[in-house]
Amino acid sequence: MPKTVSFISLGCAKNQVDCEQMMYLMAQAGYEIRPEPEDVDLVVVNTCGFIDAAKSEAIDHIIAMGQKKAEGRVGRILVTGCLAQRYREEILTELPEVDGVLGTGSYYDVVSAAEQVLGGRTVAEFGSIHSPVEESPRILTTPPWYSYLKIAEGCDNCCAFCVIPKLRGKFRSRSMEDCVAEAEALAENGTKELILVAQDTSRYGLDRYGERKLPELLRRLCRIEGLRWIRVHYTYPDEFTDELIDTVASEPKIVKYLDIPIQHVNDAILKRMNRRGSKAYLEALFDKLRARIPGLVLRTSLIAGLPGEGEAEFDELCDFLRKYRLERVGAFAFSPEEGTPAAKMDFPDEETARRRADFIAELQSGVLDDYNASRFDQTMEVLVEDWDGAYYYGRTYADSPGIDGTVRFESEAEHEPGEFVNVLILGAEDGDLVGREELYDDNRE
Repeated sequence: MPKTVSFISLGCAKNQVDCEQMMYLMAQAGYEIRPEPEDVDLVVVNTCGFIDAAKSEAIDHIIAMGQKKAEGRVGRILVTGCLAQRYREEILTELPEVDGVLGTGSYYDVVSAAEQVLGGRTVAEFGSIHSPVEESPRILTTPPWYSYLKIAEGCDNCCAFCVIPKLRGKFRSRSMEDCVAEAEALAENGTKELILVAQDTSRYGLDRYGERKLPELLRRLCRIEGLRWIRVHYTYPDEFTDELIDTVASEPKIVKYLDIPIQHVNDAILKRMNRRGSKAYLEALFDKLRARIPGLVLRTSLIAGLPGEGEAEFDELCDFLRKYRLERVGAFAFSPEEGTPAAKMDFPDEETARRRADFIAELQSGVLDDYNASRFDQTMEVLVEDWDGAYYYGRTYADSPGIDGTVRFESEAEHEPGEFVNVLILGAEDGDLVGREELYDDNRE
């Protein structure tokens, strides 16, 4: 009988892609992949180690698997990903239930590591985090109608609060040919929505081709038959070119939704955090994007309580949000990450940071209510994803999966997940849109 293995993937979509590649490698080696970590020979916990909450979640999962191991329901435990890379020695010494660790430069050694830990040996492998991105097929863990396409690995931005460059290495773009070939295969497999991810998608191509190639890549992806929506995440504000703006505006398949993490707007804080650009630059960029991309929905992420943020700086950030009314905002309390310059700086206490993050969330709730109200009595294209026996659920172009809201709607017709339908928006409940499908009579005059 084949050896059995189950995977637990935590953290971001980029981590999910890494896990999907490891699953493929294990399956090709003859392992049986099981969805649940019950009665399996091996569990692979693919971790995130970016902020305290992610580290705690990863450790909780490892401890839970350790309990199953003690009960005989799990044979061995292999920890991979960012937490393994960041705490390579501590994991094996402080979590004795773990049998092996793989760093972020050793994902492709997962089969060898699995064989070693199943043979009773302890494994600790940490390959170079700066090596070129290796190509591998994946076993998709997303629903059939959407997939992530990771176009690069690593990061060169070196923000003062972020440990990612130390965990993922320098920025390395995949070749355009490999990205397009994978997207074509995903489309043939049923993908209708393709979501581009990287630590910094807007930098794509700069290292490999000497110039930013995201616009060209997007245009080539738009020519792939079967793809309906193309969504771009993690575009840094200082990397926006007129060519990129024009490409997003002119290509019908590219949804008018941009994820642009700005973190803050105060000039002194941005400089201290090693963020390029300024508040004036951000204002000019958002004004330009709104003017040139009709219907644009903007998402950003912010950190409340960064070093240097007093009440005046926080008020400045809130005033910016009130003025620009970004439709999607994620606010996080500053977490001083060991090994980063920001951890050595003076910053507001954790309670103040949490209070400020909560205030931004409350402020943003009103912006979301106004955005939803602006959609009432409009017909929007919705990607169907679920049915509960009474209502269908789906997403508009303004909703990225697992991050944003949904649309609940009634329909007299029957639909399968992955279909696109037109929905008349009638209202909103708990931040989500509500409507009914618009059915057209083909015989109408």
